[in-house]
Amino acid sequence: MAQEEVQYPLDPEKVYFSMDELTLDTDEGPKTLRMGAWLNYDPVRIHRMIIRDKVLQVDTMEVLNPLVSKLRRADPDYYKRFMGLRLVIDYPGYSSGILAKIPFENDPVGFYKWWRKGKHEDKVYLSLGNQVILFQKVKMMDPKMILKKDLEILK
Repeated sequence: MAQEEVQYPLDPEKVYFSMDELTLDTDEGPKTLRMGAWLNYDPVRIHRMIIRDKVLQVDTMEVLNPLVSKLRRADPDYYKRFMGLRLVIDYPGYSSGILAKIPFENDPVGFYKWWRKGKHEDKVYLSLGNQVILFQKVKMMDPKMILKKDLEILK
C-alpha cells in the first residue's frame, strides 16, 4: 500500500518562511514543497497569491525579497507590469539607475520624450491611468510635443 503524502494546506493566518512546507494543486496533482522551493518552481503564481489574491503571507526578508529578484529573471514582462513606476531605469542626466517615478513626476515632458519618442515603452510599463496622467501633463506643459495617438487616449 502506497504511503499517503502529508498535505500542508495554505493557512491564510500563517506567515510563511522559506523552510515552511506548503501543498498546492498543480497540473500533476497536489505538490508539497518548502516555500523556498516554490519560489523557483512557480514564482509568478506565488507572487500573485501574495500581492493580488492576498491569500499568502510571507516573511519579507526570507521570501518576498528573493521572490522579486527571481521574478525579474523568470518572467521579465510580469515583473515590469508589477513594478510599474517603481522600476529602476537608466535615465538621461542621472549617473546611476533611478526610479521611473522620479522623472515621471518631476520632468513629465522629458520622461514622455524618453519613454514614447525615445522608444523606451518596453522599459517601463505605464498603466492606462498613468498614461493619462502623463499625457495630460505633457499636453498642458508642451502641447506641440504630444503625439496624435496619445491625444486620442485623452478624448
